[in-house]
Amino acid sequence: MTTELRRLRNYIGGEFKDAADGRTTEVVNPATGEAYATAPLSGQADVDAAMAAAAAAFPAWRDATPSERQKALLKIADAFEARADELVATESENTGKPLGLTASEELPPMVDQIRFFAGAARLLEGRSAGEYMEGMTSIVRREPVGVCAQVAPWNYPMMMAVWKFAPALAAGNTVVLKPSDTTPASTILMAEIIGSILPKGVFNVVCGDRDTGRAMVEHRTPAMASITGSVRAGMQVAESASKDVKRVHLELGGKAPVVVFEDADIAKAAEDIAVAGFFNAGQDCTAACRVLVHESIHDEFVAALAKNAADTKTGQPDDEDVLYGPLNNPNQLKQVAGFIERLPAHAKVEAGGHQVGEKGYFYAPTVVSGLKQDDEIIQNEVFGPVITVQSFTDEDQALAYANDVEFALASSVWTKDHGRAMRMSKNLDFGCVWINTHIPLVAEMPHGGYKKSGYGKDLSAYGFEDYTRIKHVMTSLDG
Repeated sequence: MTTELRRLRNYIGGEFKDAADGRTTEVVNPATGEAYATAPLSGQADVDAAMAAAAAAFPAWRDATPSERQKALLKIADAFEARADELVATESENTGKPLGLTASEELPPMVDQIRFFAGAARLLEGRSAGEYMEGMTSIVRREPVGVCAQVAPWNYPMMMAVWKFAPALAAGNTVVLKPSDTTPASTILMAEIIGSILPKGVFNVVCGDRDTGRAMVEHRTPAMASITGSVRAGMQVAESASKDVKRVHLELGGKAPVVVFEDADIAKAAEDIAVAGFFNAGQDCTAACRVLVHESIHDEFVAALAKNAADTKTGQPDDEDVLYGPLNNPNQLKQVAGFIERLPAHAKVEAGGHQVGEKGYFYAPTVVSGLKQDDEIIQNEVFGPVITVQSFTDEDQALAYANDVEFALASSVWTKDHGRAMRMSKNLDFGCVWINTHIPLVAEMPHGGYKKSGYGKDLSAYGFEDYTRIKHVMTSLDG
């Protein structure tokens, strides 16, 4: 018996549409490895239509008052809350994530973030007027940039879409958003909800692959391109956008150091780091994936971390005891397994290191010790449920090891010594430093990295300002 696949469609100019040439791709549930839907494989004609719709809608949305944009975003947040069960179920099918954790750890922050940016919409102001030249008054206007081309990733399809569209819309921009080709379902559902609130063309969704995303970034209409994805994808976007000097916002990879000093609470640190490393199957750019532990407590800490890994469970979305679900796709499973298969002889797998089950793309919570700074698994992003452990002798070596990677998104320090925590947070070359915790985020604080982790900020007033431009207006006082 053949099960009919659900049909997903683009959302362009207030209407759901198939790809202009009728092409589709199958969408697979990573918890089962089976297709459950088809989505458009959009081409140039679809991108052109979406950009035209966004451009046509921009003047009216730009000129809407901040209070009008705020009301619209608040309605979207309320609607997401009202349809939370539906959004969670769709995201779980989309990604294989546990239902309970998606409901408790993703939906509430998403709604809160939309409400934060609804408030920010009413703070779209420049500096006060003043006379900086005799007989002249200067005014600074803060304006939306225009149409924004946005590309969201597959690890947090709903939440990353919110991080993209909420600040852009709050600032008065219009949006063409492309979800990952492996996880479009929840974005299409969000489009249905948002479309009942916003004017036609303000928010558009185009499904497709890398070529679709490239066509969006290279299109002449958008004034800004924003992507959350791999370093390679970010570099391609920056290169493409440079051809017509588009503004670019990049949130890329990570390789977070987790520095555990000898005075840390070993049991608590091991437990918290295991959760921060394995949550969402480690498919998080801020995941606690690279532990550096003082040599005096190394063996005790590794044993505690390995025990936490052994006690951590992965499985189907409806299992209430699981911390995380499957990896997103077979290529990602192959990538994670490849890192373990290629481990050098001096490395030791303390826990996990294997695929789980015969159905879906599940991988066991894994801890690897005995590693050196130049090992592949230390320098490159695994993006899976794998935590590595290295030892260090003193604070200087810990800092040197921590900073010696090409990524610079997030980090954490575990110690009871306040001065040491402050020194480390000053000198760690990462966009975020947590102290005695790892991974919490709030809407009011910025998220974004340095080096190959990209540039620009998500969340916070800083993220809001990224979607604006500055204009100086000077007027003569003589009339």
